[in-house]
Amino acid sequence: MNQLQLQKAKFQMLSQHLMQRGITDGRVLNAMTQVPREEFVPNHLIEFSYQDSPLPIGFEQTISQPFVVALMCQLLNLTGQETVLDVGTGSGYQAAVLSKLAKNVITVEIIPDLAKNARKIFKKLNYKNIHVYTSDANKGYPKFAPYDAIKSAAATPKIPLAWINQLKDNGVIVTPKSTNFSQDLIRLVKKGNNLVEEKWGDVRFVPLVKAKS
Repeated sequence: MNQLQLQKAKFQMLSQHLMQRGITDGRVLNAMTQVPREEFVPNHLIEFSYQDSPLPIGFEQTISQPFVVALMCQLLNLTGQETVLDVGTGSGYQAAVLSKLAKNVITVEIIPDLAKNARKIFKKLNYKNIHVYTSDANKGYPKFAPYDAIKSAAATPKIPLAWINQLKDNGVIVTPKSTNFSQDLIRLVKKGNNLVEEKWGDVRFVPLVKAKS
């Protein structure tokens, strides 16, 4: 698939799968335009780079579909001055989009090979405000806390206490939350000792990986 075909597919993604489905934040749309998703998918799947669906990246993990990436970014409501914790680096695509929307992105990945590959892509694309750490995401990443926002690309039945403790007051968490039979995309706003929760529809994410004891 040549660059002209990829650019055409990207335009169709923006117009058909994002704008027509409620992605209205101009900064998010611009970020989705700037980041080349084809750099983050396996070579044999490049022709599907701008298809609105998740794609396998190995290790039983996926790169999220573009609409969900854009929706999660829009729900974070970033202005460009924030430090964001990105839980579950995976392919690195979501962190790359976030890097266009925030001042700094701290991204944690428990699978060393995925973290290593993401670092290579960020270096190739000259993304200097993304910092990748191999760590158990259930523990957040306290070194750079408190965070203005936290985004997770993996589902968990209960929000880890570490994330809540590492979030600033009035900060936002966007994450899939698993129930017995489904997952909800939720947005949490920290208000003192309370979390105000909003639900944003059914989603399907891989489960949050825990470190082996």
